[in-house]
Amino acid sequence: MIHSDLIAKICAAAPVIPVLTIDRVEDAQPLARALIAGGLPALEITLRTDAALEAIAAIAEVEGAMVGVGTLLTPAQVQDAKAAGAIFGVSPGATPSLIAAALEFDLALLPGAATATEAMRLLEQGFTFQKFFPAEAAGGALALGSMAGPLPQITFCPTGGVTPENAKTYLALPNTLCVGGSWIAPKALVATGAWDEITQIARRAASLLQ
Repeated sequence: MIHSDLIAKICAAAPVIPVLTIDRVEDAQPLARALIAGGLPALEITLRTDAALEAIAAIAEVEGAMVGVGTLLTPAQVQDAKAAGAIFGVSPGATPSLIAAALEFDLALLPGAATATEAMRLLEQGFTFQKFFPAEAAGGALALGSMAGPLPQITFCPTGGVTPENAKTYLALPNTLCVGGSWIAPKALVATGAWDEITQIARRAASLLQ
């Protein structure tokens, strides 16, 4: 099942999905609570550290968290993420084997596309919600907005180079529901346990549509 309704709910929960790289499992739950307190309940944990899967499992236990996994590249990662408790997955691109694994293991997938052709191929398979990546390198808001006319059926979550300064430009587009941002939880603040400061950053991000 494609789970378009679940992806829509996740993308509509807040204007920004934090893209998180967690080095220490013990940071996972307090970080998640800080972000949820700031109004950002949908969290993407990237598979870029050894602690990622344990962090996903820990965050899955936090009340109000919608935990997902990012940088999905292989079917094995899909299986591991689902087993850890992820309810959605995000990939930089899409391959037949990755999509097949997401369907097999019943993981809601937000697959990546950078061109109209890639977006159309995913649409053919039922993916009406897609990640636009790498957003800035692929032409930014101008390129993404240009897809709205010929491909009105697709709604995007642009990620890659999105900042507090340009996020509003993306969010103003008719085909953008949310953005993915790695600026929400700076490594220095996570390392020192500055959860209140992270909550404040999250609150500013959550108010971007106001």
